[in-house]
Amino acid sequence: MVDENKAPAKKADEKGDKKKNDKKKEEVKEELSEEDQELKDNLELMVTRISDPSEGVVKLALETLRTEIRSATTSMTSVPKPLKFLRPHYNTVKEAYGKMSAGQNRTFLADIISLLAMTMASAENETPDSLKYRLLGSSDEISSWGHEYVRNLAGEIGSEFQRRQGIGGDVTELLTLVRQIVPFHMKNNAEPEGVDLLLEVDSLHELSEHVDKNNYARTCNYLLGCSNYLPEPEDMQALEVAHEIYMKVGKYCDAMRVALRCGADEKIQTTFNACTDKLEKRQVTYMMARQGVFYDLEDGPCADGAAEDLSALQEILSNTKLSESYLALARDLDVMEAKSPEDIYKSHLVEGRAPSVDSARHNLATTFVNAFVNAGYGHDKLLDNRNNTNSDDPSSSVNWIYKNKDHGKMSAVASLGCNLLWDVDALPQVDKYLYSPDHYIVAGGLLAVGIMNTGVHSECDPAFAVLYDYVNKENSSVRIGAIQGLGLAYIGTANEETAEVLTSIVTDDSVGVDIMGFAALSLGLIFVGTCNAECIQAISQALMTRSETELEQPLGKLAFLGLGLLFLGKQAAADGAIEIAKTFPPKVSKYCQLVLEVCAYTGSGNVLKIQSFLATCGEHIDKESEQYKNEGDAYQGIAVLGIALCGMAEELGHDMSIRSMEHLLQYGEPSIRRAVPLALAILSMSNPDMTVTDTLGRLSHDTDEEVAMGAVLALGLVGAGSNNARLASQLRQLSSYYYKEPSLLFLVRTAQGLTHLGKGLLTLNPYHMDRGLCSPSALAGILATVFCCMDMKATVLSKYHHVLYYLVASMQPRMLMTLDEEGRQLPVSVRVGQAVDVVGQAGRPKTITGFQTHTTPVLLGVGDRAELATEKYLAVTPILEGYVILKPNPDYVEVKEVDKQ
Repeated sequence: MVDENKAPAKKADEKGDKKKNDKKKEEVKEELSEEDQELKDNLELMVTRISDPSEGVVKLALETLRTEIRSATTSMTSVPKPLKFLRPHYNTVKEAYGKMSAGQNRTFLADIISLLAMTMASAENETPDSLKYRLLGSSDEISSWGHEYVRNLAGEIGSEFQRRQGIGGDVTELLTLVRQIVPFHMKNNAEPEGVDLLLEVDSLHELSEHVDKNNYARTCNYLLGCSNYLPEPEDMQALEVAHEIYMKVGKYCDAMRVALRCGADEKIQTTFNACTDKLEKRQVTYMMARQGVFYDLEDGPCADGAAEDLSALQEILSNTKLSESYLALARDLDVMEAKSPEDIYKSHLVEGRAPSVDSARHNLATTFVNAFVNAGYGHDKLLDNRNNTNSDDPSSSVNWIYKNKDHGKMSAVASLGCNLLWDVDALPQVDKYLYSPDHYIVAGGLLAVGIMNTGVHSECDPAFAVLYDYVNKENSSVRIGAIQGLGLAYIGTANEETAEVLTSIVTDDSVGVDIMGFAALSLGLIFVGTCNAECIQAISQALMTRSETELEQPLGKLAFLGLGLLFLGKQAAADGAIEIAKTFPPKVSKYCQLVLEVCAYTGSGNVLKIQSFLATCGEHIDKESEQYKNEGDAYQGIAVLGIALCGMAEELGHDMSIRSMEHLLQYGEPSIRRAVPLALAILSMSNPDMTVTDTLGRLSHDTDEEVAMGAVLALGLVGAGSNNARLASQLRQLSSYYYKEPSLLFLVRTAQGLTHLGKGLLTLNPYHMDRGLCSPSALAGILATVFCCMDMKATVLSKYHHVLYYLVASMQPRMLMTLDEEGRQLPVSVRVGQAVDVVGQAGRPKTITGFQTHTTPVLLGVGDRAELATEKYLAVTPILEGYVILKPNPDYVEVKEVDKQ
């Protein structure tokens, strides 16, 4: 009964709804104003007259339609009324076109149909009507039909181009239309759309002819932003076009930034030589020096200026004044006083810790903390006599080195090089240790010489003169000290003299695998990213002749990294070497292939490679399976690092990589979990992001000791040079937690030293110039350290703890120092705030948010951006970072003078 009663009620409701809808439709019809009704009737009359046999009548009707439509589509905030009224007659108009004979009227009608088709859906695998009729129509100025129509056409051209290419069709007429649309976009503040269209039709090389001084900035910013997401080789093509545009408009600082990003020597030299303005040339040279690019300006390809200018530029490029500037920054910020390790440990704040034991491991940790905290200051409270007036001081400088056992002495003496970082003139302070009867002290002295010369080039070349004699000594520690010193002193310079020395060691089968590993790594550091054929051949030959057992050792694996560094960021260039790696013994073959692939695609953002690395991490290898016996599982840890290194270049990839790490921690095998903390450190180097530090804090208490070790050191790398109070507190708690574990306590202390690196004035982050450039030398130093830390028990916690000094290659002052036209320090007001991504945004949006105003020199954190807060000066470069040259603004007028007048 209930159902029978419901049915009539339902029908009654439906009838009621129908009546309501009919009423609404009538209301809509009645809503048309007299003016709209008149327009509608007029348009319908014109549609009828299109089919008139008289050509004159048809022409007049088409002219009327065209005028009405054009006037309505000039500004398109909603669907124009003519299009709305003509939509029901779309098929009628198309039929009229089909019957019309060829001529001017038919061409005009095609234009109108093309515009009407914007409101109609197009069929699959066919040319969209709007584009089809545009190609059949007149070749009138396309902009006369309005911006929305041009935009619609651009979208349809992209899909049609792909479709025609797929079936091998002709695309010439599409490219002709593109050449009409792109100039329109470029002139009407739609530069991103113009770039997108040219990317769609593989014609990006045509962009530069449409760019001028008014639109180059937005165009190039968008191109540089796109290059992070484009596949190979389109990413390099986008950079090349951006470089061409900057050169065309005479923006040489920007052009150099792109040339350095491409890593092409030819572009760098062309840009340097094309720059004629003295101030701009100096600024360009500062950029090259920061990136680690070195040329001999007097004899090399860039030698085309006046002798006086070249010597001044050579001084800048050699970084000889870096130590002086760094100390000026320290004086300005009042941090010149040396800090003792106890100032960092703050033991009085730690509850429930055991009494301090003067053990060798504790002293070694103190050595590293002292080295990192006082890096570059030239004095400290452990090794410097000037700071030890109290003879009862337990850490008197005379005895400190001897408070370390054997190999510990090597790191203790090497720490002196860290204190004297970039100060080549202080070599006599280290020289005395080279005459010691103790081999470990000599080895430390040699390493100190290399550390001091890292990133600095001197005319007299003291590093090679000192280290060359010791490379072939009998004692292995002395040889390793000299080899590691050479790698650091000449990192990124592609120095041929060092290549001769090191290749002979690498190919010598009689030397131990540890010496061979360090020599191969030094070759990789010196020739980083150069694909040098001689070095590739030497390392490959050594790997082929060595036994599988030797290459499986942690230091033997350094040779794989040395080979990989030669291809750093060179993508497909490593394919040949990967093929060679397939011939190596099976247990190391896959490991080597992955190392080469990871290094080659570092910073590329290549999604396919990241997916490939994730697939490698997803393999669950049974310990008793044949695959484990043949290949092992060490290569999976390299794949984890690969995800981080591939995705670190831009923000989206960075965030996605961190999310992937969470999944790997949950579902990964032990070999994968052990690599995750180090991968997180790579992603957030010197950037103590709370999400990352919390994850690492959790992992630092992990049941797997090796995961905990990696997490503790990663905390130091993530907070390096930040003086982050939260992180410092976290590490103090860990020192209390692990006070009975000597190995973990050593790593906690080292992490504390890294957190206060250079008393907060240094950074390890390889990215600079507003994250637009990655220094290959800095990245190579980080990779060398991280790879050694993949097996800490055999390296850092054994007798090879001096590998931590590879981090010196990444150390740079995180400063903004403004200079006047004479190169002297010039204090000015600047606003420092969080950088905002403004790529592709309309107008002139704010580039920083939450800023504070400071007087230079100032410190810049990761993600910070600075802009001038005064109009009195103009910066030579648009990006304020590192050394920035200012020139007086000719249009500036003092406010006080105006008041007096």
